Amino acid sequence: MFRATLKSLLARKVRLLLSGLAVVLGVMFVSGAFVLTDTLGRSFDAVFADAYQGIDVNVAAKPKVAAGGTEGEQAPAPVPAATLEKVRAVAGVAEATGVVATDGARLIGSDGKVVTSFGPPQLGENWLGESDLLKLREGREPRADDEIVVNAALAKAAKVKVGDRVGVLTLAPKKEFTLVGVFGYSGDRDSVGGVNEVAFTTPVAQQLMLGQRDVFNNITVKAADGVADTTLRDDVAGALGGDYEVKTGKQVSADASAGLKEGLSFFNKILLGFAAVALLVGTFLILNTFSIIVAQRTRELALMRAIGASGRQIIGSVVLEAVLVGLIASVLGLAAGIGVGALLAYVFGKVAGGLELSSLGVPPAAVIGAFGVGLVITVVAALLPALRASRIPPIAAMQDVATPDRPLTKVTVAGGIVTAIGAVLLFLGLDGHAGDNTLATILAGVLFAFIGVALLTPLISRPVVSLLGAIFAWSVPGKLGRLNSGRNPRRTAITAAALMVGIALVTGVTVILDSAKGSISKVAADTIKAELVISGAQSGPRPPSFDPAVLEKAAAIPGVQIVDGEYGDMATVNGTRTYVAASSNVAALERIFGAKATAGDISRLGPDQMLFSSDTAKSRNVSVGSQVTVQLSRGEAKTYTVSGIYESSQVTNPVVLPAQAAKDFAIPQPIQGFVQLAPGATVAGVQPQVKALLADSPEVSVADRDAFIKQQTSQLDTPLRMIQILLALAIVIAVLGIINTLALSVLERTRELGLLRAIGLRRAQTMRMITVEAVVISIFGALLGVTVGTGLGAAVVRALKDEGITDLVLPWGQMGLFLGLAAIIGVIAAVLPAVRAARINVLNAIAHD
Repeated sequence: MFRATLKSLLARKVRLLLSGLAVVLGVMFVSGAFVLTDTLGRSFDAVFADAYQGIDVNVAAKPKVAAGGTEGEQAPAPVPAATLEKVRAVAGVAEATGVVATDGARLIGSDGKVVTSFGPPQLGENWLGESDLLKLREGREPRADDEIVVNAALAKAAKVKVGDRVGVLTLAPKKEFTLVGVFGYSGDRDSVGGVNEVAFTTPVAQQLMLGQRDVFNNITVKAADGVADTTLRDDVAGALGGDYEVKTGKQVSADASAGLKEGLSFFNKILLGFAAVALLVGTFLILNTFSIIVAQRTRELALMRAIGASGRQIIGSVVLEAVLVGLIASVLGLAAGIGVGALLAYVFGKVAGGLELSSLGVPPAAVIGAFGVGLVITVVAALLPALRASRIPPIAAMQDVATPDRPLTKVTVAGGIVTAIGAVLLFLGLDGHAGDNTLATILAGVLFAFIGVALLTPLISRPVVSLLGAIFAWSVPGKLGRLNSGRNPRRTAITAAALMVGIALVTGVTVILDSAKGSISKVAADTIKAELVISGAQSGPRPPSFDPAVLEKAAAIPGVQIVDGEYGDMATVNGTRTYVAASSNVAALERIFGAKATAGDISRLGPDQMLFSSDTAKSRNVSVGSQVTVQLSRGEAKTYTVSGIYESSQVTNPVVLPAQAAKDFAIPQPIQGFVQLAPGATVAGVQPQVKALLADSPEVSVADRDAFIKQQTSQLDTPLRMIQILLALAIVIAVLGIINTLALSVLERTRELGLLRAIGLRRAQTMRMITVEAVVISIFGALLGVTVGTGLGAAVVRALKDEGITDLVLPWGQMGLFLGLAAIIGVIAAVLPAVRAARINVLNAIAHD
């Protein structure tokens, strides 16, 4: 049986290779994800180990408000200069240095634009002199308050040189400095980890990066000879008390690296998610391939049964083929995954600003995942065909066997049950009844929904395919192609289901994001009464900001009725983390945003007063007159009195503080500005004047309301494009499935094709017949995908109604594009099978057994 299985496998190399490609692509994503995260993880370890080299102990104050990367700027807590003297007095301290090094120093390049960073921080720091790690390459150190030095990576990106006057944005508006030096790092590196660095004199760094003099954001300590870093850490911590975080240099390095690795784990999950999609689609392809092969080998397998092979041996033979295919596919997928992981790591390093990559590594998880997934998927997909093969009676060897259609009752009932389970899981997940398992429940619901629809597809494939085929039935090849596509509902259904998955996911995501964009646009257009908006596109954790003086100057422009500047920060409000805003003109809450007071007065705000939205007030159990304690990113906690409550909406903030509070925000500058014009004033007349005021704020621009809304919603286009590109993999696998099905179908119908050629069907007609069959199956799969995807997307939109996605937007253009794409896919997939069918030798085909 083993030798017979090998001969059977070698006789069907091409068809099994096509089915194996699906596994190769899925395994490639799995192994590539692990290779990527392992390589980048070790690279970050090396970067931070280098950055903290020579530091035995690090001292930092505990942040007043912890904030994640998506929740606002994390403001470092200041460490007073007096604390530095305390640290120096601790026994065992050989040297203690006050350090200013915090994100937010943005250099304006020679082209007048801010040098941006997509990931690595843009540090503003105090110049501490040269060291074994850091050396000046050009110029000298900064000595005057208007002098700076930058690292070589930033100098190249900004295209600036020693002696240039350059602008720098910090906590303060734009300030001009003279570039007096450029520094680099050991090993001829222009930066460490792609970080952009601007170094000032210590007093200037303190004022611009921390907001006050005589403070640092951390203290680095070197231990005296013979003193262990852990011992020194404990001694320093004991001397300073509980307001400080005291760690060894190794701990700080590990913590910093762990934070970035956490972000990488999210990226890893995304890649594994797309691998799961690829493997799900691949499962349909493998199942179809082995089903067709078993059907074609009916007489061969029956002969084996007749000469004594048991049903178990037949199952073992088919499963062995699957194991060999899965093994080969896993090896190829692992190799491709290593290459993809290396490529993605290289791209990530370039995008991150020149991250120096460690040597490429293949972790055990990549190997285990590759072979585990590849083998399991292939064997599981082959089990049903194997069981079917074991039930072939020996008498079939004596008959001219055709594979009859089996009743669809069982598969239809199973499909109904599985679909119902998927619907229930989706309801529980989307309606918030799954608790902490919401995401897992939704994903399980989607999986069951796809499998259920795939099981139900044979029931509808024949009538739907017949209807679609009627479009091509104006010629003999078209009629034959229409009949062939509906000949085997199960085979057609499985082939179409593979294409359905990819298109359904793309359609569903498009429905959700388009609905979100439509809802945001409608709410903003109906609510914002400002004709002009000052804002910028955010490219990192820190939103663009501008000089508060712009607001006062804009208000003085003829034709301007009211101007409002909006500040934002994460704070703790009565001990609970909350996003808060400050407004330069509280009257704008009513006049620009249309907010309505539900209690108290929201038209004015004293320095010790605050406002709440109605939803937030209800959830926090506060009312007008309540005393509320607010801790901002900087400064001490302060008690405010609630003076008003306004009706919640999608464009109003949950908590509004007076403008005076903004000085203690992580970013003490406005991040958005709204300009309402007086009656008779025009956008064309006022906008250029506001634009002129922003000359020293190159991160932001002024746009009319429609352009602003379009800019905000366009941010959703990037994730949509990424998802569409990655899900294109599933569509590629589906194309392989159609090619495989048609190729096997052509082989199965060799005699039939020979007879058709013998009675006058020309080669070109034969090719058109195969093409029609492929196009009909492709459009059927796309139609299923669009329908299922629209249903899933609509369900998610309905579940997110309370989150502000109120309008269901169906992307008719995209859906039409998918159907058109499906027709093209069918034509492409038909090329090889059609050519093979056209080249069949008529006499040999008629004699084919």
